[in-house]
Amino acid sequence: MRLVFMGYHNIGYVCLEALIEHCRAFGDEIVAVVTHADDPRENIWFSSVRDLAFKNYLPVYQPKDPNDPAFGAAMARLKPDFLFSCYYRHMLKKPLLDLPRLGALNLHGSLLPRYRGRCPVNWVLVHGETETGVTLHYMVEKPDKGEIVAQKRVPITPEDTALTLFARMTAAAGELLAEIYPALRAGTAPRIAQDQRQASYFGGRRPEDGRIDWQKPSQEIYNLVRAVTHPYPGAFTVLQGRKLFIWWGQPLAARAADLGAPGQIMACLPGEGLLVDTGNGSFLITRAQWEGEPEFLGPVLSTWENLVGQRLE
Repeated sequence: MRLVFMGYHNIGYVCLEALIEHCRAFGDEIVAVVTHADDPRENIWFSSVRDLAFKNYLPVYQPKDPNDPAFGAAMARLKPDFLFSCYYRHMLKKPLLDLPRLGALNLHGSLLPRYRGRCPVNWVLVHGETETGVTLHYMVEKPDKGEIVAQKRVPITPEDTALTLFARMTAAAGELLAEIYPALRAGTAPRIAQDQRQASYFGGRRPEDGRIDWQKPSQEIYNLVRAVTHPYPGAFTVLQGRKLFIWWGQPLAARAADLGAPGQIMACLPGEGLLVDTGNGSFLITRAQWEGEPEFLGPVLSTWENLVGQRLE
C-alpha cells in the first residue's frame, strides 16, 4: 500500500506515528507527508508533523494551496492507495480526493455527525457537553459529511479545559487509527452513512469570540473560560476601559444577599479572588491578566477592595 499523509498539530503527529508503525509491520510505504509551515504569529505549543517525518526519512511537502493543480499532479504521480488527513487545515477539493485508489479519509475531532466544522474541541466545552470523541470518515467535498469508518468516545469532565480534553482526544486518535488500519488495507472496514438529521456545524473561532457576556449564567461563562484558556487566546472582559483576560474561575450558585447587576463585582474574597454577579449565579475570578501585563492569581485579586461595585463589560 502507498499512503499520502496530510496532517498537523498533535493529532496529526500521533496519527502519523501510528501509520509509520503499521507501514513497517505490513511493508507499506508513506510516499508523501503534507503539512503546514508554522505561522510565526501562532502560539506553537504542539508537536511537529514535519519533524517526525524528517526523523523517519519521509518526503515532506508544505504547499500553500494543496488544491493547486501542479501539486495535485505531483501527488498523482505517486499513485497513492490511501490518503489520510489528520488535523490538516485546508479543505481538499474533488481532484485531490479522487486520487487515492482506495479512498481519502479524515480524522475529525468530534463524534460525527455532531460538531462538524472547525474547533470542535473548543465548541463542545463552550456548549457544556459531557462527551465527545474522534471519528475517522471518508472525505467528500462537503466538510465532515462522508461515511464513517470508526469512532472512539472520550468523556468530558467538569474540570476539563481545551488543553486537557485535547490531550485525551489525541491519544484516542492515535489508538483509533492504529486499530482500524489493518481492516482498511484488507478492505473489511465498515462504511456507515451519517444520519444527516443529527448533524450540527460550527465555524472557526476568533480571539474576539472570547468576550464574556455577563448576562449569561455563571455555568456558561465558566464553559467559555475553560474552552479558551491557555494555550488558547483566552476569555476576556473590559474593566474601567481596560481589557482583562479571565484565565480561570469558578461558577457559584446565586445568594440572595449578593444579587446585583450582571457583571458587577460583588466582593473581593480574601485569598480567592473577585466575585462577580452574572445572569444566573455568580462567578469567582481566580486567575486574570491585564492586557500586556503579567498574569496574577486570586490572592492578588482579593486585595482589590476598591473594585467592589465596579462593573465588567
